[in-house]
Amino acid sequence: MAETQTILAQFQSADGDKTGPPLSLPADVTAEQLGVLINKFLESEEVRPYSFYVDAKEVVHSIQRDIIDGGGRSAEETLVIVYQPQAFFKVRAVTRCSSSLTGHTEAVLSVSFSPDGQQLASGSGDTTVRIWDLSTETPRVTCTGHRNWVLCIAWAPDGRVLASGGMDNTVRLWDPVSGRELGMLAGHRKWITALAWEPLHLNPAANRMASASKDGTVRVWDVTLRRCLFSLSGHTAAVTCVKWGGDGRIYTGSQDKSIRIWNTDGTLHKTLSGHAHWVNTLALSTDFALRTGAYDHTATQPRDRDDAQRRARERYAEASGRGVRLVSGSDDFTMHLWAPDASNKPLARMTGHQKVVNHVSFSPDGRLIASASFDNSVKLWDGLTGKFVASLRGHVAAVYQVCWSADSRMLLSASKDSTLKIWDLRTKKLKLELPGHADEVFAVDWSPGGDRVASGGKDRVLKIWKP
Repeated sequence: MAETQTILAQFQSADGDKTGPPLSLPADVTAEQLGVLINKFLESEEVRPYSFYVDAKEVVHSIQRDIIDGGGRSAEETLVIVYQPQAFFKVRAVTRCSSSLTGHTEAVLSVSFSPDGQQLASGSGDTTVRIWDLSTETPRVTCTGHRNWVLCIAWAPDGRVLASGGMDNTVRLWDPVSGRELGMLAGHRKWITALAWEPLHLNPAANRMASASKDGTVRVWDVTLRRCLFSLSGHTAAVTCVKWGGDGRIYTGSQDKSIRIWNTDGTLHKTLSGHAHWVNTLALSTDFALRTGAYDHTATQPRDRDDAQRRARERYAEASGRGVRLVSGSDDFTMHLWAPDASNKPLARMTGHQKVVNHVSFSPDGRLIASASFDNSVKLWDGLTGKFVASLRGHVAAVYQVCWSADSRMLLSASKDSTLKIWDLRTKKLKLELPGHADEVFAVDWSPGGDRVASGGKDRVLKIWKP
């Protein structure tokens, strides 16, 4: 019988700290066995799942198969094995459509679960916002008031108010329980392109929100007093996206090819330029923690406002531990990765898409970036360095939106080809195809608890998918 080859290996954390002494291991050591070893070294109280990488290539099966045979590394040299913790909980892939909810009379343009995942809202070209009952999967209330298409919706981080932005140049605020209109915010001269609420850990009252518009401005509102606190004007063309960061700064992307970062008092902090065409989409590495605020995957309710702020602050601190990164996607077919605190220059220019980049999104753990493009592909990139990781091919038409599972192990994409596809991030392959829509799928969202997915599109039907 052939003697098992041995390798010399050194464990290293993602931050570059060596863990334990160099070890002599059999070359056919599996990822599971490495997991047992690293939990011993770290003396973890509970066994935590880890993923392992050598030269940024993941060990999926064994070192021999993936790194020596598959990666061309020699067994003679010391292999540095980088370990990264994974989420304790596991999200199950949705496999079936549990409900097809009719009611909208025009295309569904946006769908969004509330921060605790217990409520679902959709905005449509029929000028209404609908809120759906998730326990019975039936319509709960219809919010009427907009006089033109509803283009975007956003939940307040405490889930008590829903905001919607429309083609009628107004932002409207709704009570999600009764469906009553709480107020209208008027002032923009053209339609609303994006909405962003101030993060819960900065403002537990959850009463400030920013709206971006085609008119080139961003307005910051006090939603309790229903008045505009200040307007951010400086972009010379339509503002396409707005994000409110956990440090209090506001990030805006525009068709004037620039990204601007604003201080909380409305003054300009810095401008990031580098794209050769419209900036279509922005994502922050902390987006998931900011979106879910005080709620983790169990959706346990905070005792009071102070408890909610404390929880949100802890979750943000964990998400921003390695610095906040920003990624921008553009009509110039590229993406740029920025570390806005450190530099005005991009960390990386990410090229590879053959057409417009329509949507970008960081995984909840901030380690990967997914991009959706009109070239029919979804691409994955390293969230720290911007290096290309993989192309996910399978859609036969433009991909409109991508969405991550809460445990960062799966990615969902919605396309013009009328399907949703779920991708397995471990194998970088298609896990499941979800056909069912009769036409283009414009919007998709995965609930923060991972228990269901909602999708909507041109066929005017809102579909709920379950494991």
